[in-house]
Amino acid sequence: MPKKYKRILLKLSGEILAGDERFGLNYPVINDICGEIAEIARTGIEIAMVVGGGNFIRGVQAVGQGMDRVQADQMGMLATVINALALQNALEQLGTPTRVQTAIEMRSMAEPFITRRAVRHLEKGRVLIFAAGTGSPYFSTDTAAALRASEIKSDCLLKATKVNGIYDKDPVKFPDARFMPNVSFEDAIGLQLKVMDGAAFSLCMENKMPIIVFNVLNKGNLAKLLIAGEQIGSIVS
Repeated sequence: MPKKYKRILLKLSGEILAGDERFGLNYPVINDICGEIAEIARTGIEIAMVVGGGNFIRGVQAVGQGMDRVQADQMGMLATVINALALQNALEQLGTPTRVQTAIEMRSMAEPFITRRAVRHLEKGRVLIFAAGTGSPYFSTDTAAALRASEIKSDCLLKATKVNGIYDKDPVKFPDARFMPNVSFEDAIGLQLKVMDGAAFSLCMENKMPIIVFNVLNKGNLAKLLIAGEQIGSIVS
């Protein structure tokens, strides 16, 4: 079956990289995910990623403890850089050329984000990891993923989660939660589905960017989705 997508953006949360520990980095989990990414990159699919930082700090929770919102979000941006470098290391250990670009300049560790340079890396077969969110407070890394996917003209945005897709309520808390394989942008925004924030949904809707929400911890799901062309998880379009 022919590949459905030529260029994709994968959104990984920091919590996924923490595994069962829920804090810090779980290297076996990172290696498993990067192994699948490396396999897909070898087929010629261009892969960009946006990574969160919730395994180290969540800005909203820090604000709840009395921290200034701007500084809390800046700390969260720095946490995403740690995660990006960990992903880069794991991918390059597998022989996959990788570049990290940050929205906040830190040239001794990563490149600054430049759209044309980012696209050129993808065209050359390098996996590209975007870190530091949008570079501005008050915007989530989900919004950063929607923004970067639009800027590089990705064919779709893949939202990696710990559950099988979108449900009408939290399936972890509610056993009777209903799975929703297909969701419109209007419903995603109107129902205030928590899988991504409203700004991210709105940006993807404006740019006609489909979102696929899937369980990245089920081994093989990425390959089934991107190489075999199977419908995995839920699609927002």
